[in-house]
Amino acid sequence: MFCCWAGCAQPGTPLYDRQVIDLTYAFDETTVYWPTETGFTFEKGFEGVTDKGYFYAANSFAAPEHGGTHIDAPIHFFEEGHAVDAIPVKQLIGPGVVIDVNTACAENRDYLVRQSDFEAWEQEQGRQIPQGAIVLLRTGFGNSWPDRVRYMGTDERGVDAVAKLHFPGLDPDAATWLAEQRSIGAIGLDTPSIDRGQSELFQSHVRLFENNIPALENVANLDRLPLAGFTVIALPMKIKGGSGGPARIVAVLD
Repeated sequence: MFCCWAGCAQPGTPLYDRQVIDLTYAFDETTVYWPTETGFTFEKGFEGVTDKGYFYAANSFAAPEHGGTHIDAPIHFFEEGHAVDAIPVKQLIGPGVVIDVNTACAENRDYLVRQSDFEAWEQEQGRQIPQGAIVLLRTGFGNSWPDRVRYMGTDERGVDAVAKLHFPGLDPDAATWLAEQRSIGAIGLDTPSIDRGQSELFQSHVRLFENNIPALENVANLDRLPLAGFTVIALPMKIKGGSGGPARIVAVLD
């Protein structure tokens, strides 16, 4: 039986009887990666009927750790943080919370999601963000995937293109507040990075990762989720010692 957090309308309802929303983009040649990365490659192998009469297909792929729907492990920006294989699985399954900042981000591509945005959610919901929650920031930028210009501000590649990135992210002080005052399990959003595109020091990464709180980036379909009342399951590829990796993320509605 699948258990949900306090507030579930029907406690004990089996997982297979609930609506499941896929929050993951498929990986292909259009998948968005950081301008300095090479991107996802897929090589077709054998596909067809073998000489023994059965169908068989097998391919190969290669990809950087960070791109598409993926996880940033704490070691990505904190030397003593968990590598992706060391993140406790329990931390990657938890009550989901959506902070909708779509309007603010439409007005300002470089918007920082602030503590006041989380406090507004708590006031509207009449309760605090639960301990161990997986908090998802709905900026609205997911509507532009995979158009790199609209999604991240530029389709240029290389080191010089990084300065041209424009998309919203999390305010570093809000990252500290979430870690220290709400003890969340993880945080994610529908942009390429938990720090906004114009960040130079990546302090939201640092402050989260110092507390071993991983980040989920390029999360899909956040416009299909309610503000609360669902469970997030975010399971990454278990790369030993990895700083991140592709993740399959789903939301199970209560």
